[in-house]
Amino acid sequence: MIVDPERSYDLIGDVHGCAHTLTHLLDQLGYRRHAGVWTHARRQVIFLGDIIDRGPRIREALHLVHDMVEAGQAHCIMGNHEFNALGWFTPAPPESGKAFVRDHTPRYEMLLRQTFEQFERYADEWQAFLAWFMELPLFLENERFRVVHACWDNSVIDRLRERLSEGRLDADFLREAAFADAFAAKALDRLLRGTDMPLPAGLTLTSAEGFTRNFFRTKFWEENPRTYGDVVFQPDGLPEQAARLPLSESQKSRLFLYGPDDPLLFVGHYWRSGVPAPIRHNLACLDYSAVKYGKLVAYRLDRETRLDPAKFVWVNVER
Repeated sequence: MIVDPERSYDLIGDVHGCAHTLTHLLDQLGYRRHAGVWTHARRQVIFLGDIIDRGPRIREALHLVHDMVEAGQAHCIMGNHEFNALGWFTPAPPESGKAFVRDHTPRYEMLLRQTFEQFERYADEWQAFLAWFMELPLFLENERFRVVHACWDNSVIDRLRERLSEGRLDADFLREAAFADAFAAKALDRLLRGTDMPLPAGLTLTSAEGFTRNFFRTKFWEENPRTYGDVVFQPDGLPEQAARLPLSESQKSRLFLYGPDDPLLFVGHYWRSGVPAPIRHNLACLDYSAVKYGKLVAYRLDRETRLDPAKFVWVNVER
């Protein structure tokens, strides 16, 4: 979906139900509430997805973001958590061997639990929001910059432009995502979850939430990596012995690269920490773990073609 290249935008990372923090950030950015909607005379917001799950005020956050979008004050793209919610309720084709597009596993039940609990008494509202999630584009772009939740891959997005109207899911594409080997599943995984690599043989990682996996998230901008540690991109890192292991030539050849000459790219998703700053002159992650008492971060984009560290704005989330 194309956004106006002449506008100035405030891009905001993963909200995850932190509605009060979001109002503080919008206030700090100069937005004011008029008739219940946060507005700015000269700017619009672009939300990078993952409005739902985990946080204390998911319903309030959804209403705030939805109302800004409907009033023409914001855009919002789909995050992996919005897709999880859609997939949880969408019956899978019988030949997929699954009951639903998103399996009802303990992991996904845990991720969605806060959202379900906070909408228990608002079933009609929740159905309306699920319908709205289908309207969220998977990506935004113009000649100056690009926006996607986790990873921009031109080869995938070129095919999505042919398949989807304005980058939005349709019912057939959503059902196709039930098949792990189908293009829909692979495309959604790349754009909404990023790139990953299998861990060295026999090694697993256990997340803070107690779920074990045998892969790790990787950088998609490292031009000359030599070791596993050079490409890891996740909060928990890798054990030191694994981080020092050299990458094989075949592993290097399979790594995806968003090039230094590509347009500015903004992503969320990755649970960063520390002082918000560009990853590279044309790449910024704006997810700084707000729902884990980190920061809710925005970038104030105007006409620049290189990211400016001074244009990151954030609110610290207090316990």
